[in-house]
Amino acid sequence: METKDLDKVIQIAELFKFEKIIWMVVAFVILVYVAKKLNEWTSSLIEKMPSQRLLFLQVITIVNFSLYIFGSFAIIYGILRPPEKMIIALAGSAAVAIGLALKDLVASIIAGIVLLFDRPFQVGDRVAFQGTYGEIQKIGLRAVRLNTLDDNLITIPNSQFMSNYVSSGNAGALDMMVVTSFHVAIDEDIDKIKDLLYEIVATSRFVYLSKPITISVNEAHIAESLAIKFTLKAYVLDVRYEKAFETDINSRVLKELSKNKIRRPYKGSHANG
Repeated sequence: METKDLDKVIQIAELFKFEKIIWMVVAFVILVYVAKKLNEWTSSLIEKMPSQRLLFLQVITIVNFSLYIFGSFAIIYGILRPPEKMIIALAGSAAVAIGLALKDLVASIIAGIVLLFDRPFQVGDRVAFQGTYGEIQKIGLRAVRLNTLDDNLITIPNSQFMSNYVSSGNAGALDMMVVTSFHVAIDEDIDKIKDLLYEIVATSRFVYLSKPITISVNEAHIAESLAIKFTLKAYVLDVRYEKAFETDINSRVLKELSKNKIRRPYKGSHANG
């Protein structure tokens, strides 16, 4: 019995030699360095070919997943060279220990793999999730990083997306629908205003004209009086210009409504504006 115990100690000591530990540290540093350089190279490609930005971001996400998972396994197995029996024993023990101690992390990793292949959203998409709206910056092993429009970076565990709904504005496309609305007095000329609004949207430098511009008209209550509500639906050519597109449309519409003396709805009276 003592001999067997001594053999195990010798095997473990042989397995975790100081030289092997040093080589593992060096190998993991190189792995992280390679991943960093790949991300930098991808960023430079995006600057040169911005129209392919979403494709590059999606590809580098898959590459990073594969690099860290298979690279880590190759480093550990290639340097330590553990015996087969030890691998089986360690795998069984590790599975139980990890399952109990890191169940949330494992759930997030599995969820991350599901997100990567099920693709409810992709890197570069504009999504709304539990009251938070922004652009998906990264789908990692553990969490999704979402950059809000006021430039806050939010980290959301992957597992959260398995039990909650998420709304994607562009679903992998570069363009996205943007909706804006305006109200005018109930007795204004509807056809004239529709033509005016269409011209403003169609001449915006941010509009994507390969998809239709639609204008719907509804009756609405504003300031306790009836009004006409115009809802504009148009596509921005790149999701990054969403707010710039909204600002361009709003500022030009308000200017033209005032210039053409089109009345806006106000409580008690209709004033120019």
